[in-house]
Amino acid sequence: MTFLPAPANSGIRFRRVDLADKPEIEARVTNVAENNRSTTLAKGNVKVHTVEHVLAAFAGYGVDNAIVELDSNEPPIADGSSRTFCKMIQEAGIVPLSERREPYKPAQPVELLMGETEMAFFPDDGFKITCTSSDKHGRFTQFFSVELTPKTWESEISNARTFCFFEEIEYLIKNGLIRGGSLENAVVIRDDAVLTTEPLRYPEEFVRHKILDIVGDLSLLGRPLQGHLIAVKPSHAANCEMVRLINEQMTKPIRAAQTFGPPPVPAARANATAPRANEPEAKPAPAASAANGGEVINEQFAELLNGDGTLDTNQVMQILPHRYPFLMVDRVLKIEGNKILAMKNVTINEGYFQGHFPGHPIMPGVLQLEAIAQAAGILMMKHAENIGQIAYFMSAEDVKWRKPVKPGDMLVIEVEMTKMRGKIGKAKGVCKVRGEVVSEADVTFMMRPGA
Repeated sequence: MTFLPAPANSGIRFRRVDLADKPEIEARVTNVAENNRSTTLAKGNVKVHTVEHVLAAFAGYGVDNAIVELDSNEPPIADGSSRTFCKMIQEAGIVPLSERREPYKPAQPVELLMGETEMAFFPDDGFKITCTSSDKHGRFTQFFSVELTPKTWESEISNARTFCFFEEIEYLIKNGLIRGGSLENAVVIRDDAVLTTEPLRYPEEFVRHKILDIVGDLSLLGRPLQGHLIAVKPSHAANCEMVRLINEQMTKPIRAAQTFGPPPVPAARANATAPRANEPEAKPAPAASAANGGEVINEQFAELLNGDGTLDTNQVMQILPHRYPFLMVDRVLKIEGNKILAMKNVTINEGYFQGHFPGHPIMPGVLQLEAIAQAAGILMMKHAENIGQIAYFMSAEDVKWRKPVKPGDMLVIEVEMTKMRGKIGKAKGVCKVRGEVVSEADVTFMMRPGA
């Protein structure tokens, strides 16, 4: 792995030099593909796993722009902390740039409740993190609070190593989440014993590492923060969801201005389309995108989209008629052409877990199929001719359920439209958990007028 300088306002980017054309992935929350036990970024088929420790090192020192070159799909684990990456940054040096650095201070508190995790972000003059961590049995409960500066980052947080509980190791090995893991780069907790090759670096090393992860994940906002984050039992999934919530608040004024104001016309296009002398003005054509073959876009749908092409829960409910307990899409992560990427957080609060099955909760496969159909319905709503329509589920073919989906899983729904003729559409959908396919199907539906 090599750290390279980057120009102002380019952010942190990961470059895969082991692949053809050396593809790059920006460290932004919109590129988060998986976040079970670590944070994975993806763009198309290109992925970079476990980016949080490297990102934390940059964020801790206040580095906003850099290129990380990798000859693999994951940075080196080193000793399980950010210490090695801090030394790399220290040896390279940090160059201040002339562009102004604008931290984001929340206009009002941002709150998140996700499973066992509780998080809140409040306005503050500095950047402070207060965290409480423990496992699901309440073991090794630790508390720590720190005002983050380059100095406190280096001395109080950066050296904290990753850790896991002994009973988790079998699962981690089976799911390929601990390749290269050893007591050289992680602390293992077994019952009341702490297994490590050296003494703990801090009395509260576990919660300090949780803060390290938070620092790395929060940097996916692409902008430094000014505020006080309070977290109880944080996780990578919750950290990334908090970033999305902060991003929604941060971009809300921009989206409002874009909604109620006329779209800007690039100067080159304005000059090219200006009528010549004595030439009648051409009538404006309907809005269309050359990238999608000239299809006419539903302007109401376009206005709902956030600046990064995402949709939050409230925006999803403005498109779909479904409501609790049958709304199977929590968020749309990306819409590109005839493809959509959406997600559903599966929590123990889902009503169907009371009877499916007591003591062994599993998400019904038909509801995964419904999630695919709802994601396809959202994708169809971007077409202007579908305004006021509802996508009625007609049939499903080649349905396969491969693995159980349990409480705490994040269901990632990938749907691609394969055919659209008149009011009949066909799509291919895949549901994944932690990058593994859990179900798939080809679905057919019909667009019909809503009530």
